[in-house]
Amino acid sequence: MKKLLLFLVLFSVLTFAQMPDISNVWLNNSKAYTGTIGTKDQEMKLKIEISEQNRKNDQEYFVSGYTVVDKTYAKFEGKFIITQYKDSGKKGVVYGTYDLAEENKGRHSGTLKGKFVYTLRWDRETEKIGSQEIVLDGSWKSYDGIMNFKTHLQNR
Repeated sequence: MKKLLLFLVLFSVLTFAQMPDISNVWLNNSKAYTGTIGTKDQEMKLKIEISEQNRKNDQEYFVSGYTVVDKTYAKFEGKFIITQYKDSGKKGVVYGTYDLAEENKGRHSGTLKGKFVYTLRWDRETEKIGSQEIVLDGSWKSYDGIMNFKTHLQNR
């Protein structure tokens, strides 16, 4: 009976635990994520200007900003969804997916979808995040379906 009670208490704590609001992480200290798009590794930048935790689902974050490839600038809106978190004391890793939709402004507009990995290292002396890395791997697909390119972005 005690084991069952202990199990129910642990289950309820884990099930109803509130995810801390890490919406500022996605803002990347007001810096753009940089990386590549396509087979020729063309430079791409993605800047998140607004990030907000969903009040109904604390694992989901609404974001908006813009992308730049060559001289093509496109605003986007979308979301990041946390699917898993691993903590090993000094290092924490957050896994998830992202889905971003650019403004439909013609042929070079589309959606960005993929997976992200957010890795942070904890400094025990200062009790703050010592370093962090965010990697976004996925694809960009034009709205007309003609173009589909792999993307790789990270904070720098």
